[in-house]
Amino acid sequence: MAARRRGEIVRHAIEEFARNGYTGADLEVIAADAGCSKGTLYNYFATKGDLFSASVDHVMFNMVEAIGAADDGESLDQLEQMVHGFLRYFAEHPQYVELLAHERSDFRDRKEPTFYRYRAASRQRWQKYFERLMAQGRMRRMPTDQALDIISDLLYGTILMNRFHGRRIKPERQAADLLDVLLGGLLSEAEYLGRKGKVVAKRN
Repeated sequence: MAARRRGEIVRHAIEEFARNGYTGADLEVIAADAGCSKGTLYNYFATKGDLFSASVDHVMFNMVEAIGAADDGESLDQLEQMVHGFLRYFAEHPQYVELLAHERSDFRDRKEPTFYRYRAASRQRWQKYFERLMAQGRMRRMPTDQALDIISDLLYGTILMNRFHGRRIKPERQAADLLDVLLGGLLSEAEYLGRKGKVVAKRN
């Protein structure tokens, strides 16, 4: 019962924090929506900040569940499923994107968003997944950290830009477009090899 009540409070807190941000959120409203008193909130969360952190954790934990984790296989389907699952999850729950945006604006002193903390938790499995693809010659050689950072930043940026511009794109279509560029690239092989030499020269 305690876990159920805590979960109900968190779900209603997400809605209130998403609407009004951390500063503007009203604990009285959260308590009323959850069918309890404001005092009851403090039986589960010591502070408003703890409730906000629990709300973001709830969003991110369920995101990890929604997209799944890399297993011991080498199928590119895993990468595609991760992209589709990520975009679908936030398209179905736009209030979650609002919550993440408020976290960045209301807690600017944090070293990194909760999103990146959860990304770090599954990092090792995805690194091994990319290493297997590279060993098979199905993915070009590159630092696995580089691949993970670029892909996760791309996905995180996509949901935020959807929110900022009010985009209502079907996640299946957006995932297909993103994967087309991500996996297929922009340039022909000849053009890419020519420009790669210029990039390497600039780095040196």
